[in-house]
Amino acid sequence: MAGGLLPSGGGEDADGLPPVADINITPLVDVMLVLLIIFMVAAPMLVAGVPVELPSSQAAQITPPAPPITVSVDAQGQVFLDHEPLPKELLSARLKALAAADKTRPVYVRGDKNLSYGVIADLMGQVGASGFNRVALLTEQPRP
Repeated sequence: MAGGLLPSGGGEDADGLPPVADINITPLVDVMLVLLIIFMVAAPMLVAGVPVELPSSQAAQITPPAPPITVSVDAQGQVFLDHEPLPKELLSARLKALAAADKTRPVYVRGDKNLSYGVIADLMGQVGASGFNRVALLTEQPRP
């Protein structure tokens, strides 16, 4: 009696069909979709960090540093203060007014490479005499 329930030899199923040797990827896709949803829900929670109740403070709020002042001289000797053309006679007065507001702002000096050293040195002297102590001479980095 039990012999009738077993498949007949030759590797066939009870239905008489040969077994399928392919991998069933449907469960794999189901698991991957569930993992994707879990990570999509959990990722924003991980970025938020640990929930902490911070104490209050009377300290002053941190302010971002002011952008640097740029003084430029083109090949013709025209002076620019932050992209604004300016007569050479007015440069010292404008720099002194800016220094009176904030002497800690950095000043970047840019000069055309064809200018003489004396023009750039004079410009840096005017910046230093106006009260700024953070003066930098900008150059172009060589390309690799």
